[in-house]
Amino acid sequence: MPRPEAMERPAELRRPGAPPRLSIVIPVFNEEANLPALYQRLAPVMDAIDRQGGGVVEAILVDDGSADSSLALLRDLAARDRRVKVISFNRNYGQHAAVMAGFDASRGKTVVTLDADLQNLPEDIPKLLAKAEEGFDVVGGWRAARKDTPFRRFASRQINRMMRWILKGVEFKDYGCMLRAYSRPVVDSMRLCQERSPFIPALAVQFARRIAEVPVGHADRAAGESKYSLWKLFKLQADLITGFTSAPLRFATLTGSVVSLLSIGFGVFLGIRRLLYGPEAQGLFTLFALLFLLVGANFFALGILGEYVGRIFVEVRQRPRSVVAETINLGAQAEEEAP
Repeated sequence: MPRPEAMERPAELRRPGAPPRLSIVIPVFNEEANLPALYQRLAPVMDAIDRQGGGVVEAILVDDGSADSSLALLRDLAARDRRVKVISFNRNYGQHAAVMAGFDASRGKTVVTLDADLQNLPEDIPKLLAKAEEGFDVVGGWRAARKDTPFRRFASRQINRMMRWILKGVEFKDYGCMLRAYSRPVVDSMRLCQERSPFIPALAVQFARRIAEVPVGHADRAAGESKYSLWKLFKLQADLITGFTSAPLRFATLTGSVVSLLSIGFGVFLGIRRLLYGPEAQGLFTLFALLFLLVGANFFALGILGEYVGRIFVEVRQRPRSVVAETINLGAQAEEEAP
């Protein structure tokens, strides 16, 4: 199996030349209703950063197999503004796969990720960029006043608590906010990780020396609907646990050991009681309840083990995280023509 550092990026994503100051990576999935407004708000932000000097800005929008007219709108934006780069997948691979493809194509000294649904505000990008230029490797956005449904806020709080427990010593308030800034060394380190189901905010802090978090705005979704269903949130939690800690395996081992000791003690108790009182029919249902408890605990432990084995199975196949069907404004000629 080739070492990660020996694996090259696809030829259409490798581009020579001086790096821009900032790359903005935006995953897109069925966002035709939001893309025009996204560009109208993003372009002035890019213009303002350009005027500050220090290099141009590029926006890399990754179409994650959209079934609507999102790709057609992206082609039109790229034709009108050479700073807009487009990557199109052959099918849907998921948000984090899209972001990783954007990282592969990015060349900015700082890389900012942003959702296309306009719940995260493009106008907050300079705030993150200014904080990153103070020397921070990762700058997270913290949605102080969220506009999501109560269920989404509850699920997000549970994920944040779990990530703070897993990544001890890292006290981000909001791991679910897509509006984040990463330094080039951190992005390059994440690109060496070939895992199939990366959770980028948690992965990034593994390579960061200095991290910070700044409050950012949050708006109601203008159009469309959230792509995270209850099942996807459950799958995300399973990926987070199996991808960043082996604590559930240790917990299953500890639980099994405790239950075994209790079972031995209970068996000794029943043996002594039989010697003292003779055969008894009482307590039969108690024994059945204990049996069901042990069987349930056994299947629970097997389920935890199965999650880890399933993740190993996915990883060892070494299939590509995503397949690029089309790129726009990413070739060498486009780079030479860019302002």
